[in-house]
Amino acid sequence: MLIRLLRERLRPYTRPLLLVVVLQLIGTMASLYLPSLNADIIDQGIARGDTSYILGTGGWMLVVTLVQIACSVAAVYVGAQTAMGFGRDVRAALFHRVGEFSAREVNRFGAPSLITRGTNDVQQVQMLVLLSCTMLVTAPIMCFGGVVMALQEDTQLSWLMLVCVPVLVASIGVVIVRMVPGFRSMQTRIDDVNRILREQITGIRVVRAFVREPEETARFERANAELTDVALRVGRLQARIFPIVMLVLNVSSVAVLWFGAGRIDAGQMQVGALTAFLTYLTQILMAVMMATFMTMMIPRAAVCAERIVEVLDTASSVAPPREAVVPSGATGVLELRGAGFAYPGAAEPVLRNVTFTARPGTTTAIVGSTGAGKTTLLGLVPRLFDVTGGAVLVDGVDVRDLEPEYLWGRVGIVPQRPYLFSGTVASNLRYGNPDATDEQLWTALEVAQAAEFVRAMPAGLDAPIAQGGTNVSGGQRQRLAIARLLVRAPQIYLFDDSFSALDLATDARLRAALRPVTETATVLVVAQRVASIRDADQIVVLDDGAVVGIGTHDELLGTSPTYAEIVASQFSADEIGPEEISPEEISPEKISAEAISAEKISAEEVV
Repeated sequence: MLIRLLRERLRPYTRPLLLVVVLQLIGTMASLYLPSLNADIIDQGIARGDTSYILGTGGWMLVVTLVQIACSVAAVYVGAQTAMGFGRDVRAALFHRVGEFSAREVNRFGAPSLITRGTNDVQQVQMLVLLSCTMLVTAPIMCFGGVVMALQEDTQLSWLMLVCVPVLVASIGVVIVRMVPGFRSMQTRIDDVNRILREQITGIRVVRAFVREPEETARFERANAELTDVALRVGRLQARIFPIVMLVLNVSSVAVLWFGAGRIDAGQMQVGALTAFLTYLTQILMAVMMATFMTMMIPRAAVCAERIVEVLDTASSVAPPREAVVPSGATGVLELRGAGFAYPGAAEPVLRNVTFTARPGTTTAIVGSTGAGKTTLLGLVPRLFDVTGGAVLVDGVDVRDLEPEYLWGRVGIVPQRPYLFSGTVASNLRYGNPDATDEQLWTALEVAQAAEFVRAMPAGLDAPIAQGGTNVSGGQRQRLAIARLLVRAPQIYLFDDSFSALDLATDARLRAALRPVTETATVLVVAQRVASIRDADQIVVLDDGAVVGIGTHDELLGTSPTYAEIVASQFSADEIGPEEISPEEISPEKISAEAISAEKISAEEVV
């Protein structure tokens, strides 16, 4: 997976990589040439007392050194640019791929793991690319060149290289093999720490409300301790590499001096040649050390690359059509024909044979017990996930055959848990329509019953909104999300229990204000409170994923036991009937379950 990822993502950087190889080749050859010049100074200059030769050769050494420094600096610069560009491209690819995922794929990987894969995993592979440009390219050149240059100085001592290099490789190899499982475990432990930390930050209010700080602290400490233990175990193994290298290097240097001294004494070798041979042996061993160090990084990068490629290779279960259809006349008619949905591997489907039609200018309410499949049903319309049976049609065309941009442009949803982005009130409202004017924003806020608290903010539309909308209340967050949808003005409105955090009076005013705004649109409302939907044109009752009743409030009271049971659980016997309630009964001083019926409030009464 690592090779495949590097081959695919480094293809645009072929020229910079070739330039790095050329620069490293020149710089390494210059580095290998220096010991030979130093040997000549010792043997030809110092031994003979030839000062002019020393100065001339020394000057040439300075030139070679400058060339080596310039090439090394340029290679590192180009390599760093290449590595950073590679990391940027991989992160962008991950971001776009995750953006195409349906809810199914996001739930499969989990947000903490996706965050780790897009940050830490990419960083590990990016670091491998950087070090490859600076060390991995240099190591084989220096190793091979060092062997050739050392043999030119003296072939009789070459047996030392045949002993030292394999010993060093074997010693470091044993350590690296033991480190590989630790690297695999580290990435999983990082996922766990990210998951727990994200949960605690997101759910800090719940933690404090239940006084669970000590337990959450202990949970984080356990995950942190597990990551620390693995990191320490890997670190201890990694810490052995440098002493092993230094031990082999120093023993090799002693061996070269020991056996070289005998050859010098016998007149078979000169002092300068021995010095050069020792330098070349040191360079060879350092090259081997660099190569083994890279070998140590490759396993962790391979694990990270495998996790990255797993995301990149995962296709969304909501695939765009091969030949997209764009209806000629867009009206906003929504139809479900035997729609069903089941999660992979689930014993029972979430939805079974759901059939109904919602037309423009009407409101369709969906009610049912918890877990009946109401939210899942709404998610099928904008293709958050696709049906596993039947079909969902918009304007007579299966949503799986529609151009995705066309579908998303005509369907707007306020999810069960509305999310606001960090920025301002205005930036959040313009999320669905970047060209909306301030006047349009205020109109949407008025309808959503959010204008009052926005005006109360010091900066008004420019008031800051924290990530997730944590600096506003749940009811304010819902109203801002509704206002954002109104700014978008889609043809099909989907409200997924979007009024649950509102008080009864605000709920009534908001529903009444929505009527004239959505009078030409198709509206689907999921609600828990019957009072919020009793005036709907049709009510769809779900029970265990199946439709058990369709009709108006009055019709269902007599035909659907499930709906009657839901109503009975929320109203008294006197409040169930369809008797009229005058608008005068709706006041802040007198709010009852009856009084919040939207059918009793006219649009003109909304202030």
